[in-house]
Amino acid sequence: MKNSSEKTFYEGGPSKADLIINLLAGFTLIGLPFTVGAIVRALWLRFKITNKRISVTGGWLGRDKTQLVYSQIAEVRSIPRGLGSYGDMVLVLKDGARLEMRSIPNFRETEAFIIGNLKQPIRKAEEENAKGFSA
Repeated sequence: MKNSSEKTFYEGGPSKADLIINLLAGFTLIGLPFTVGAIVRALWLRFKITNKRISVTGGWLGRDKTQLVYSQIAEVRSIPRGLGSYGDMVLVLKDGARLEMRSIPNFRETEAFIIGNLKQPIRKAEEENAKGFSA
């Protein structure tokens, strides 16, 4: 019989580095919208990444909750931010829907964990970009 217990890899909020960088940007008029976004993320965005599913709680006052299992993921798109200490990730689902996860702490380890839990082989978008596009 298989061990079906769920093990949590990460549970918590967005990267603190995202908040700090955007608070510093808030001293300029141009940086104010980024500062507000970082404060809202820090207050209400929460991730729970386990070996069975990904759950994201966010939205205004944390009222929106999205859960998905790894078998729903068709593609992982990612971009590092803050000198690679955190990053953003978009999970493209098989039905074409997208789940955006912003300011993920320990970005590279989290990305590797998610890709490692996928049952089917997928292509990361950045691997395709490295090869170049053919028209």
